[in-house]
Amino acid sequence: MTQNKVLLSFIFASAFAVIPGVAYAHDGTNLALGGFLSGLVHPVLGYDHLLAMLSVGILSAQIGGRAIWTVPATFVSVMAVGGLLGLIDIGLTATELGIAVSLVILGSVIAAERRLSILVAMIGVGFFAIFHGYAHGAEAPETAEPFLYALGFLLGTALIHITGVVIGDIARHYERGKISLRVGGALISLIGVLFIFGFL
Repeated sequence: MTQNKVLLSFIFASAFAVIPGVAYAHDGTNLALGGFLSGLVHPVLGYDHLLAMLSVGILSAQIGGRAIWTVPATFVSVMAVGGLLGLIDIGLTATELGIAVSLVILGSVIAAERRLSILVAMIGVGFFAIFHGYAHGAEAPETAEPFLYALGFLLGTALIHITGVVIGDIARHYERGKISLRVGGALISLIGVLFIFGFL
């Protein structure tokens, strides 16, 4: 099997893994696993978060250079701050809208294959990371070990970013891979729009 076919198979398998039958990450259903494991699997069980975090990794790979680590690192760092804000409940509203908009914007940038400056990308993902972190920080007290939950969630997020970087880095070396990423970005953006209008 050629590298192109392996890449396409992986992308399609990832897409089928996140179909809308999966529950939201913030409904609290996976907290029975314990603090650290609950946090670790939380980003995977919510396809809105999963797609956003994959998108951050893919976007970083599209930009290339230092962005491969600085952009994801910005998301994880600011998300930790957002989680703390959710933990103390500062009353941030429209978190779901912010998460949905992050899908629209990130997906659109990937689809357009725009090479943003590293600074613009860091500011953008940092802004959206607040909403992603807040949504999970707000429910962290429901776990027995909120600190371990936070560690697990941050690690899970970083692993998804790395997966996105790998997908994006491999794809950008092949014409079909680039096309697949652009199509995938458009689909992610569409999913975000459906979230905004309440269809998902």
